Amino acid sequence: MIIAIFVIFFGTLLVGIPIGVAVAASSIACVLMNPTMPVSLEYIFRSMVTALDSTTLLAVPLFILSGNLMAKGGISEKLFDFFSFFVGDKTGGLPIAAIITCLFYGAISGSGPATVAAVGAMTIPILTRLGYDKKFVVGMVATAGGLGVIIPPSLPFIMYGVSSTESVSDLFLAGVIPGCLIALIMSLYTWVYCKRHGEDKEKLRANAAKLRQRGLWKVFKDGFWALLTPVIILGGIYGGIVTPTEAATISVVYALIVSLFVYKTMTFRDLIPITNASIRSCAPIQLIVAAAVCFGRILTMLQVPQTIAEALTSTFTSKIALLLVINLFLLFVGMIMETLAAILILTPIFLPVVTAIGMDPIHFGVMMVVNLAIGFVTPPVGVNLYVASNLSEVPVLNVARHALPYILMFLLALLLITFIPSISLVFIR
Repeated sequence: MIIAIFVIFFGTLLVGIPIGVAVAASSIACVLMNPTMPVSLEYIFRSMVTALDSTTLLAVPLFILSGNLMAKGGISEKLFDFFSFFVGDKTGGLPIAAIITCLFYGAISGSGPATVAAVGAMTIPILTRLGYDKKFVVGMVATAGGLGVIIPPSLPFIMYGVSSTESVSDLFLAGVIPGCLIALIMSLYTWVYCKRHGEDKEKLRANAAKLRQRGLWKVFKDGFWALLTPVIILGGIYGGIVTPTEAATISVVYALIVSLFVYKTMTFRDLIPITNASIRSCAPIQLIVAAAVCFGRILTMLQVPQTIAEALTSTFTSKIALLLVINLFLLFVGMIMETLAAILILTPIFLPVVTAIGMDPIHFGVMMVVNLAIGFVTPPVGVNLYVASNLSEVPVLNVARHALPYILMFLLALLLITFIPSISLVFIR
């Protein structure tokens, strides 16, 4: 019965059915195939409705709207200029500034593809004009966009919190050091790459001089409101002033004020298309959440988590081996499945396994999200690859090939995060 359910699930995905519909169809098939199941079709539809009755989930559409407002407001450009002011003429300085911009923009958008779109649209033309290899730049930005789902506020962390009942605030806090670690390792590789391949120092010095003519105060003043965004959102959460959902509401209001009245890069006329785009992004997510939560309840009734936990713990007696196997499985899933659906489906399955070997649920949440963040730049799903390809007109396979070194840096960070729990838990345990 269990095998049949997963065959139906992956079969529907392979023929191109949207993942939310595929998950719902798998739940319905389970009931129809097993008359002894203590649930009915009415229960499935009721479960899908009640799954969305969550205050925490309200943060998802609000953060999506906030990210779209910030993108329209040109926030990424202000951040990049600020970081470039200090390192623009140093070896690897501008590419590293792009990575750091992705890191900070992730604290605004909470989305990997949104980070690639906002930062890439601005940095790829600039870096290419200054002499950097276009394919290198595109691969770097596509991978660095994965930081958008690790640095809080992160939509995958919200979903993991909903599925595991762990504190979303704790998950946000746990993602800070891992996100900074990944950015650091990627920056070190970038420095080595630029050192080996060389740079057009004349163009870089001219660009840095032009930026510095504006003066530190002018650049800081322009970037101040962008830099303040994560401080307001995360400071409010960690200071105990607001919940993540309330912080999402504040981020929308703040984005409106900054874009409309401070930077004046947006007009009231822009609000309707931005809202429409946010709704189009959010609607499929809501369907996935509703279907995946229901599917998780069906799997629990069939005792799938307990069965898999017993099979894994009896097969792999070493904690290291077990964690490596789980990592490999999550990496594979990230290549073929949408991130939010993967979290909602797999969390009830693997959480009992890792807690049985003494792993902290918050630590596992960070490990899972980092794994699935790598899926943003691995074919065939690899959403970041397609976004970066559309921005640059570089073929997707070329983007993937030049993203490979950065993916390896991501994997190195993943191993450190997996086997050194304090990287994730230093602030909360």
